[in-house]
Amino acid sequence: MSVSAPKLPCVLLTNDDGIDAPGLAVLEEVAHELADEVWVVAPEHDQSGTSHSISLHSPLRVSRRGERRFGVLGTPGDCVVMAVRQLMGDVTPTLVLSGINRGANLGVETMFSGTVGAAMTGLLLGLPSIALSQTFRDREHVRWDTARTLAPDVIRRLAAIAHDAPVCLNVNFPDVDASAAGPLTVTRQGVGLVQGIDVVPLTDPRGIDYHWLRFHRGPRENGPDTETAVVGSGRVSVTPLHFDRTAARTFATLENALAAGA
Repeated sequence: MSVSAPKLPCVLLTNDDGIDAPGLAVLEEVAHELADEVWVVAPEHDQSGTSHSISLHSPLRVSRRGERRFGVLGTPGDCVVMAVRQLMGDVTPTLVLSGINRGANLGVETMFSGTVGAAMTGLLLGLPSIALSQTFRDREHVRWDTARTLAPDVIRRLAAIAHDAPVCLNVNFPDVDASAAGPLTVTRQGVGLVQGIDVVPLTDPRGIDYHWLRFHRGPRENGPDTETAVVGSGRVSVTPLHFDRTAARTFATLENALAAGA
């Protein structure tokens, strides 16, 4: 980070991989470079796939993990609400950072992502938020050094923009060495790589059936300006997200059809 770059007053960190996840450790290192005050409020356990959910029918238990560091038995969204409305007291974070996720959050998959869900919860509370993910091809060899090297400049640049009007920005780092990564590029969401959701039936040692759900991924048609295409080309993607999911074309079709039948 440039010596002349001003630090952010306060950032809140969370994730969906859990408070002990390596990606969160990387993000903590980055955040301490960028901010005067860093708070960490993250799930006690992996909460991948929980999207924007918050717990309305079960209690939230909190454990102190250090100074300004807490684990919550709940979802990423729970963590953001607990942090802002309870644990941080009178302190309001300048920015919410969610991640760094192990694996990409691209296309329609962002709808299921707890990483993105946490950032969107920050947006719901009126706070600028950034979700960050490190893509990989080999799950056992995630390029954390790429995220660690590139994230400070990416966050610093985007934070200045996000403060003008609270938004949620979805960032994906490519699976290449930091020295080979292309520039930060504004992208559209696109469809991503999810082709469907599979059910895997299994039997436990006691002979009782159980099931795993998993995404089925594969090539799909994504335009050159989508995050999937940009990250695939070795660049860093950033996609601005909002809550309004109204399908404009279908809205017009429905409006015309209903008016014609009135």
